[in-house]
Amino acid sequence: MTVLGSNGTFSTPGRPTSGYLITHADTRIWVDTGSGTFAALQAVIDYRTVDAVVVTHVHADHSVDLFGFHYAIKYGPGGKAGIPVFCPEGLHEQVTCYLGGPKHDPAGSFDFRICDDGATATIGSIGLAFALTDHGVPTLAVRAEADGRVLTYSSDTGPAGGWSRLADGADLFVCEATYQGAAEDKPWHQHLTASEAGKIARSRGADKLMLTHVWPFLDPSRSVTEAEATFGRPVSLAVPGMTVKV
Repeated sequence: MTVLGSNGTFSTPGRPTSGYLITHADTRIWVDTGSGTFAALQAVIDYRTVDAVVVTHVHADHSVDLFGFHYAIKYGPGGKAGIPVFCPEGLHEQVTCYLGGPKHDPAGSFDFRICDDGATATIGSIGLAFALTDHGVPTLAVRAEADGRVLTYSSDTGPAGGWSRLADGADLFVCEATYQGAAEDKPWHQHLTASEAGKIARSRGADKLMLTHVWPFLDPSRSVTEAEATFGRPVSLAVPGMTVKV
C-alpha cells in the first residue's frame, strides 16, 4: 500500500487529503480520491493502469480528484473507459451535478457500483469487503485481502455501528484519528480520537495500527502517543509517499 494523502479535511503543502494505492501482483486499486491524490498517484504509477477505484463517501476530501481522473480518461491518450468505482449511494449523482448536469454524466469513464453494508467484490487478485460506518453521510469502511494478508481502512467514522468487524485480525488497520484527547470532548461524534482508534484496533485483534485523517492543526506525534496507550503496541502514522508491505 502506498499512501497518496492522509490529511484530515483539507490539504496542506505536500500533504494531500485521503488517498491510498493498494497493489498486489498486477492489480491496482485506488482507494479514496481526495484533494491532491491524483497527482500523487501519477508520481507512482501510470493512471491508465488503475483497475478500480473505491470512493468511500461524497465528502470532498475523499472524492474531489475523481473529477480530474474523469477528464484524464475522457481527453487523455489511451485512457480506458468503464473503470469500476465502488461507492455508497449519492456519489454518481454528485459528480454528475458538479460536472454540469446529466449531459456531462461521467458514466462513460466510470462504472459506478453502489455498495451497501456487507457488499463484497473481487478485483484481480484482491478481494474487497465493505461496511457502512458511523458518519454523517453514507460511508464505507473497506477490507482488502490477498494471499491471506488483510488491510482494513476505516474511512471516516465514529465508534458506533458494526463497521469495525472488518478490522478483525487485520495485518494492518489504517484508522482515522481526526481528534485528540478525551472522546467526550471531541467536536463531532462521528469521527474518532486517537485513543478510540487504538481501542478499536486492540479489541479487533489487529496486528498493526496506522493512524490517518489527523486534523492538520494537531501535532501528530501526540496522536501516536495517545493511540499507543490504548492499543498497547507501537503505532505508525500515514505519511504521503510512504509504501508499506502488508
